[in-house]
Amino acid sequence: MAAESEHGGIHVVLLPYPSQGHVNPILQFAKRLAAHPGVRCTLAVTRFMLLQGEPSTGAVHVAAISDGCDAGGFREARDVDDYLSRLEAHGSDTVDALLRGEAELGRPAHALVYDSFLSWAPRVAARHVAASASFFTQACAVNVAYGHAFAGQIRLPGDEETTLRLPGLSVGLRVDDLPTFIADTSDCPAYLNLVVSQFKNLEMADHVLVNSFHELQPQESEHMASTWRARMVGPTVPSAYLDNRLPDDTSYGFHLFSPETVATRAWLDARPPRSVVYVSFGSVATPSPSQMAEIADGLYNVGKPFLWVVRSSETSKIPDGFVDKVTVAKRGIIVTWCPQLEPIRQTGG
Repeated sequence: MAAESEHGGIHVVLLPYPSQGHVNPILQFAKRLAAHPGVRCTLAVTRFMLLQGEPSTGAVHVAAISDGCDAGGFREARDVDDYLSRLEAHGSDTVDALLRGEAELGRPAHALVYDSFLSWAPRVAARHVAASASFFTQACAVNVAYGHAFAGQIRLPGDEETTLRLPGLSVGLRVDDLPTFIADTSDCPAYLNLVVSQFKNLEMADHVLVNSFHELQPQESEHMASTWRARMVGPTVPSAYLDNRLPDDTSYGFHLFSPETVATRAWLDARPPRSVVYVSFGSVATPSPSQMAEIADGLYNVGKPFLWVVRSSETSKIPDGFVDKVTVAKRGIIVTWCPQLEPIRQTGG
């Protein structure tokens, strides 16, 4: 990305969006970069994230920045709009200060790899004459759909039964097949603006990277390559699950939720191979009580053992008596969090 500095190396600063599903992919990418001789990687994460526990980052250095919510993270903000405004204002200032401080220490940043949600980041990189690379954490098909929304090529609301055929997507989609923020623009306008604005200032980025690989979604990845110069750099999972190139890289480095690893592992080990239905909606989704009831009913009646991850903030939506019914019938297990790769690695996964 840039010529080596007078100190004999390349310095890459990586800036994730501060959430569980975004920080770990970019950290895994940083671990791969840092394994190359002469490459120094610094992961810039919010002070609140660092309060959640000591991360395991291998050879990657960690630096603190601010999202304006140092004590409570997202919960400290009034709403999504307020949080994103704070993140841009305080994030821009503190990333700028970080890059300036690194230069004063004799290790200037040659490149800033930033989460595509942070469309303000390339302006900060430009002030320090550093190359910038936008890092998309989501699947290519999702990115392509958001790209069409950004370009105004998806007209909603529309007939729910109409099949949309969008360039770059290998299949036609109905409205309810689209990502939630597009299909229901009233669901959370602030998040809709966030995901669509990934393509804002993208022309300023020197590189576009995607956490995927061509074989997973060939047509979609080729569309991203031809439209936005994107390069596939995934899957960004710990090396132990991929090629063992990094011997000590056995798990993700950040856990913003407390995983019930022991209970989950023991339960999975007692199940027949490849028998378990695994359900997890990640760290952001907030299904309604009626949706939770529908999921619960489906899991109970499917006739397969299931592992259902329901964050502690969402457990009140589980139907009354369902946990006891599942426990008595030995149909499944419900946990508040588990490392995503555990169900895949364990016997019953």
